[in-house]
Order: sequence, then C-alpha cells, then structure tokens
Amino acid sequence: MKALEFVLAVVFCTLTLPLFGHGVLLTGENNDQFYRLLTSEISVDVEDQVAIVTSTQLFSNLYGDNTPKYVFPLPEGASATQLRWQINDKWFIASFAPVAQDSLPPNPSQGWPYVLQEYMGNTPLFFNFDNPVEAEQNILVEITYVMLLPYHLGNVTFDYPNRYSSLQFIPLESITLDYSLSSQRTIMSIDMPGFTPDITNDGHEAHLNLVLPNTLNPGDFVVNYALDPEQFGLFGLSTMVEEAPDDYPDGFFLFIAEPDPDDSQMVIDKTFTLIIDVSGSMDYTKMVQAKGAANYIVDHLNPGDSFNIVTFSEDADTLWPLHHDVSPADIAAAHSFIDGLYPTGGTNISASLDLAVPQYSQSDPDNANIIIFFTDGEANMGVSNTDQLVAYAANLFDQAGVTINLFTFGIGSYVNEQLLTLLATTNNGVAAFLEDNDLQTAITEFYNVISSPVLLSPQINFGPEAWVQEVYPNPLPNVYQGYQMLVSGRYMYGGLTDIDLIGNGYGEEIEYQYNLDLADSLITSKQFITKIWAKLKIEYLLAMYYSYPEGSAEAAAYEQQIIDVSLAYGVLSPFTSFSGNDPDDPNDPDDPPISGEDDVAPQVSQNYVLRGNFPNPFNPETTIRFTIYNDLHKLVKVKIYNLRGQVIRTLGLTTHGQGDYQVIWDGRDNHGTLQPSAIYFYVVDFGDAQLSGKMIMSK
Repeated sequence: MKALEFVLAVVFCTLTLPLFGHGVLLTGENNDQFYRLLTSEISVDVEDQVAIVTSTQLFSNLYGDNTPKYVFPLPEGASATQLRWQINDKWFIASFAPVAQDSLPPNPSQGWPYVLQEYMGNTPLFFNFDNPVEAEQNILVEITYVMLLPYHLGNVTFDYPNRYSSLQFIPLESITLDYSLSSQRTIMSIDMPGFTPDITNDGHEAHLNLVLPNTLNPGDFVVNYALDPEQFGLFGLSTMVEEAPDDYPDGFFLFIAEPDPDDSQMVIDKTFTLIIDVSGSMDYTKMVQAKGAANYIVDHLNPGDSFNIVTFSEDADTLWPLHHDVSPADIAAAHSFIDGLYPTGGTNISASLDLAVPQYSQSDPDNANIIIFFTDGEANMGVSNTDQLVAYAANLFDQAGVTINLFTFGIGSYVNEQLLTLLATTNNGVAAFLEDNDLQTAITEFYNVISSPVLLSPQINFGPEAWVQEVYPNPLPNVYQGYQMLVSGRYMYGGLTDIDLIGNGYGEEIEYQYNLDLADSLITSKQFITKIWAKLKIEYLLAMYYSYPEGSAEAAAYEQQIIDVSLAYGVLSPFTSFSGNDPDDPNDPDDPPISGEDDVAPQVSQNYVLRGNFPNPFNPETTIRFTIYNDLHKLVKVKIYNLRGQVIRTLGLTTHGQGDYQVIWDGRDNHGTLQPSAIYFYVVDFGDAQLSGKMIMSK
C-alpha cells in the first residue's frame, strides 16, 4: 500500500488488513538469514480508540559478526514514532532522518524471499544498523507506533497477529501482551477470544495481561471491547505543550464525534456506481476477487438506493443506461451481469468515466452520489495522458450537476498512482493502492463503511475564544452510520469552547452542538495528541503532494513540508526514516563515533553528489561539500536539524552551473547561539532533489 491509503485508514478508522506481528532481524548480509527470536513483549495503551503500541523483541545472533537490518510489519494506517535497541545493557535510540527509508534487501541482486515479503505486509518499516553485532550476542529491539483502532457500532478491535512460524521453527521462550484501556465512554465488556488473560474493568479503565511461555504460533492476539451503545456525542482530549516546534499555537486537541442516531436524520439514500476494470491484466485471481466484491456490494445495498455497474477494457459497458432502484429483480440481473465478466483487451479509463458519470445527471441532488472505481493497469487507450484525462474527468463531473464522491483503488504494481490520486482528490474522494490479494477484502470492507451515510459535506465551526487553527482531516469526510469522525487541530487559549458540526441530510441542514473543555496547561499523559495531529497533517500534505506531477516545484514544496512536520513531531513519513546509532543521552562519551571522511560513501542523485562534511566530528565548524553536474543557477539551501527534528540553521549558496561547491557551518543557530555537542542532520535542497547527511559536534 502507498501513502494515500493511510488517508483511508485514518478517515474511516477501519480497513486494517491482516498482517503478521513481530519484527525480524536479518544478518545484513543474506536475505534469508534471520536472528533467532527469543521473546516478544507487546504493550498497548489505548485512550478513546487511539492506541500507542510498543513492540519489543529479544533476538540472538546465531551467525558471525554482522551488521543487521531490522524489518517490522507496521500495520496499515499506523505511524512509527520511536525505534530503540539495547546491547550490553545500554540503550540506543534512532534519530529521524530527512531521507526515505532503505527498503532494499541486504543483497539487492537476489530480492526479498517470498516468505519474508509476504510476512512484511504492505507497509513495512526498515532500519539499517550502523555497527556490527557480535556472534552469539543478544539484542533487544523496540518499536513504538500510534494508530487508530477500527470502530463500528460501539465495538472496537485491536489485532496483533502471532505468525512467526514461517520464519522460525524454534518456539519463543515467551510472548507477553499488556493491554491498558482508558475510555470516556463506558466500557461494557472486554475480551480476548481463544485466550484466558487476567482482565479488570471498572467501566472506564480496563487492563488485560497475558503471558504465554514456550510458544511459537499461539494464534492472533485479538482484543475486543464494547462501548455503551446509548452514549453518543463528542469525546475530546487536549493538552498544551511548552513550546511548539512550528509557528502555530501551543494547544493540541483531538475529538471523536458520533452523532446520536436518535437525533439524526435517517440514513441518506445513495446513488451508487461500481466501475470494474476487466482488461486482460485482470487475471483469474483478481477477476474472482473483483466479482466477489461486486456481488457482495449488490447484496448489501440499502432499500431506497439506486445503483449501476460499469465495466471497461478497450471499451466500456454498462448494466443499464441509468441507475436502477434496488429491487429483487434488479439485484438478480446485476449478479448475472457480474458472473459473466471475463478479462480481455486494453485499459480505457476515459471510456468508463464517459459512460458512468453522465448517468448522475438524473440523480436526486439530495442523495449521496458515490463511485467506487478500481483498476490494475495504466490507461493505454482513449484519453491516456494524465493531465488530459484529469481535465476530461473534471469536465464530466461538472456537467453532471451534482456532487459525486469518487473513490479509486489501484491494484498491484502497474497502476498510475498520480492519475488515480488526482481523480479521487479532485472529486471529493480518496485513493488507495492495494496488493493483488487485497482486492475483495479492501473493497467490501470499505463499502461497509460508506454504505449508510447520515451527514454529507460536514463542516465544523469553533467558538472564537479558543482561536482554533490547522484542523485535520481537510476536508472533513462524510459521516456514516455506526462510524466516528476523528478531528485534530491546534488552539491558542484553553477553556470551554463551542463546537458546531453542520452538514446536509435529505436536502436539509443538520446541526449538532457540542462543548469541548480545552486544557490550559501541559498534560503529560496526553502528549500523544501531538503525534495524531502531525500524522493527520502529513496525510493532508501527502494528498496535495500526489496531486502534482512528480518532480514539479509544487510537489517538491509539499515534500519539504512533510519532512519538516515529520522531523519536528517525530512521526515517520514516506520521505523520512529512522537513522543512526544515537544513545539515549546524545552527550554520552561512549556514543558510537561516526566514521571519518574517507569512510563516508557519497550520496548520489541524477545530477548531484553530496560528498559529506569534513571534519566530522568537528569543533566548532565543518564544511559541507557537494558537486553539481547540470546547468543549475539558483539559490541552494542547506538546512541544519537538531535531534528534535527542528531546523536550527538555514544556509544558502547561489550556484552557477556545474562544479564543486561548499558551505561552512559554524555550529551556530539562526540567532547566532553556539549549539551544544550533539548529533545533527543537514539537508541540501537543490529544488528537484534533496540529499542529506549526519554529523557530530564534539567539543
């Protein structure tokens, strides 16, 4: 799955697909040599459906001295916030680096083994250690991530799979789960099917503990809890921070809203179209899954809905010229149409839109108008140029005369991600990118979310006294029956503030009024809210990034904003990664040194080479050097970051074409203050490329 699938997972708090569980430590030399996993501990802290998960594994190196690579199957929709490890009773913590993570196997020429590739899931985390681990030495690795737990009709689920037997045949000495839950809504019940853990529950605080000795594949850890079905409304959390690492207010809030169904309008009728790619690349497996998803949707339409099915390969075909109201006869006709589909021919996306979108001109304007579109290939017939196709689609949607939500799903590795993202984000939807075998599960689960809309085009108004800014998601998603809306933002002043949630339902404006008491000081236990806010902002910026051509100035600007937020708030993004062997105390004299100049491999892009900085370590100044191979005439910026991910100094150098250049950093910040001994990162921004390095100031 690519970055924008995170948007789907966050907006709807669902679509968390199965994956595996524990991290894997490779020798760093061979793609199929794994350290032995001895123990695994999973600690989960949940507050109102926001989970902070810490997964800790103890590994043993059964091979010779080697420099390992860590892989963790991060859940889809989760964001990593910390990685650390312990060797010889000493903890080290990874820094955030402004470069994309290295997803290559230790031996790139051989590729990932199939069993490991399946184990990693769709959104794995990678980390390269800098220093070797001795033979027969143990290493403890700990990853922390934040995620939103799937919710539906008051039921919440946490799933941590236990399937390590594909990589190891020797049982683990122990697997431990420690699960703590705090909820403003009353916790009616909590259980763990298949296991008998110790459980306590006083209604608002619950705790679960399970220890399994001598086990390898005990079954997935699934914790279910049910909230009071009579308690609806808005449940909020907030905190101030001492000093925000940006120019926005120091207050952070998070609220979860679920309107009371007794006070809302009925479920809004929808006009629904499923557009199915039946081109030749939709092989047997994908076609079977596509048919399964389509038949499921047809069987789960609501009374009062109208629907249609459009297919495309070289040309497009439609079940009916216009949408039909749900009826037993039409459902039977749809099943017959679906069962007769088979893959053949090319991929004509424009033809499918040309046939499907104008049908909405006859739709009731008060309906929720929804299209789910999926393809496994790139447009190679009809209008195939990305910009032209997006413009062509925009004209069709404008002529339809109603608001249509278009959700696009790209299947496999050969889709035009930019096109599908642009089609979705410019037409009130989001894009997701799936593996081949995710198709049926992802689309049916997604349909379950959007099948019953109750509030369309929602907006939120805050009382002016709080001075609220930077609210995400942006735009807000529609509200669907049985699901929640999660919103995070920034505020300047604490105290009670009014919140009005306004939207459309059956042609009428519907309004829900709430109050939220915003904290006026730092609350240590609520600092995770800053991570959630940063995560949602990154996902908004990613949507904007993908809406521009790769390599464009606009895309580069959004990429830099994503990097800045990621480093400032310690939340991993597609353009940042964990890096370095930094001890918890950056001034510790036992800090593993960074190699000298001669040992540093230069970073290379198409037109630039970053030759590192020298000296390194340095005191008090160092020279950052790079080479330009194209005719570049512009101001190149060099940004210096501290370990907190804050930009402390920005240097500039005007280039005059090809040649060698250098910039000197004197160890001072933008205010002229000499910085302390520590590890720093620098990023050289050429406009169409960015290269980065790490350096140590040692006094």
